Amino acid sequence: MTTVDKIEIEKFSKLAQDWWNPNGKFKPLHLFNPARIKFIKEKLINHFNRGLYSEKPLDELKILDIGCGGGLLCEPLSRLGAKMTGIDASNNNIEVAKLHSKEMNLDIKYLKSSPENLNLKSEFDVILNMEVVEHVSDVNLFIKNCSGLIKKNGIMFVATINKNLKSYMFAILGAEYVLRWLPIGTHDWDKFLSPKDLELIAKKNSFLPDQLIGMKFNLFSKKWHESKDASVNYIYTFLKN
Repeated sequence: MTTVDKIEIEKFSKLAQDWWNPNGKFKPLHLFNPARIKFIKEKLINHFNRGLYSEKPLDELKILDIGCGGGLLCEPLSRLGAKMTGIDASNNNIEVAKLHSKEMNLDIKYLKSSPENLNLKSEFDVILNMEVVEHVSDVNLFIKNCSGLIKKNGIMFVATINKNLKSYMFAILGAEYVLRWLPIGTHDWDKFLSPKDLELIAKKNSFLPDQLIGMKFNLFSKKWHESKDASVNYIYTFLKN
């Protein structure tokens, strides 16, 4: 069984060369990156009792970034001391990520793989599923595979899009058709997940719900920030039971 959706992989493979262009096709992710890195960093410092003012507060933490793309999360987290492994089902994405990390002189392990093909059982302290679950073919199987890769008391981050009329209006009609932030067809509303549905799947696969936050974009400042409103974009953290 595989969680890879070939149509989704082909879609992102065609865009691979654009990963590190802040004004290119992945501009929305470049804008999102500071807010999500801030949340991940603060959450991990708190969860693993790390020194807040340390130069490398994530030192030696083993982090798996699933659907790593060109490495937009792996590189800043590596600079914070984490031992990063990035996996992606698109070979083009992995080649771009490898090349860029080499240019930046960063030691990051990149593998063309999906979670079910990774022979690294209970290896990781942290798993990042950022903007990826809405692109897989079977979310339950995907989370089940994640459960086998993370240590007990490890933490899993899932960033995705809620499933309701508002998310359809904002994430698809607004972002793809009106503002043209994303290529039309980037998202499929049928694959969106409500926090409740995600929570049920996670619980079934040995994860305990931890924290749910919303993420909102300010059209004037052009910046993302944390919010209590999880009606469109949200990040949910789970602890391995």
